[in-house]
Amino acid sequence: MNETLKRTISGAVYIALLLTSILFSTESFIILFGIFLVIATYEFCNLVKINKYFAILFVSLFYSTVSLISFYRTETESYISKILKENTILTVNTDKLFSVLLIITLIISIKCIVFLFDDTQIISKVSKYIYLIGYIMLPFLFIVKISFGIAAYNPKIIIGLFILIWTNDTFAYLVGKSIGKHKLFERISPKKTIEGFFGGVVFAAFAGFLISKFYIQPTPEFSNKSILIWMIIALIVSVFGTIGDLIESKFKRIAGVKDSGSIMPGHGGVLDRLDSVIFVAPVIYLFYQILYYVS
Repeated sequence: MNETLKRTISGAVYIALLLTSILFSTESFIILFGIFLVIATYEFCNLVKINKYFAILFVSLFYSTVSLISFYRTETESYISKILKENTILTVNTDKLFSVLLIITLIISIKCIVFLFDDTQIISKVSKYIYLIGYIMLPFLFIVKISFGIAAYNPKIIIGLFILIWTNDTFAYLVGKSIGKHKLFERISPKKTIEGFFGGVVFAAFAGFLISKFYIQPTPEFSNKSILIWMIIALIVSVFGTIGDLIESKFKRIAGVKDSGSIMPGHGGVLDRLDSVIFVAPVIYLFYQILYYVS
């Protein structure tokens, strides 16, 4: 099969699966990203050479537990009560839990950025597990968390986020290919250019404007504020999405591979497709928290 056709079909299936799961129900969305997390963990363990079976078991249990007590507290309490045959109330403060997880994730994200600019080609075993927790596992929880917005599940938030990422990636590539002359970070990603980066930023910002105006459709009194919020989100996506892409590229460069996996013909692995969003999600959650406390 022609490589371009294979890539197109694979990409279309991925987008269709993603959008269907997001729009169908909360459960299908959480389950799909749980599956993505397991596959991404498998791919990451192969890249850094750590025990994949222990890692998959750990991230699966952690993701499932936090999701159940955060988004299905009543059902979880009812189920536990039925098993124990006594009334059970979960006392975990999920807001504080996510605040703690956010701090851990941001600290490890900073470590990832330092790792990106560091010349070392050797990763200690402790660091590998630290990256597994803060670079792979916890961001998937924040992807789910930000889709709930202030209260209820809102698929428009996560779809809007993916639209911004796809817009940034697409136009960074097109602008870079057309007029790109100055390398952004040649040592890690020879094809990325400064012109492409700014092209991605501009078009992502425009996409943020369109998303707010025609997709989110805020109330008239909130319209200007919503546009500003989505354009700031577009800037966050462009900057931190690019950094996330570069960090994954460094992991692959050290491992000596082109792709993190081969589950998506023509596109590589799940980690290759989600490297931007997993680095962006915690920062977007932080931005939402700042907005909540400021407003």
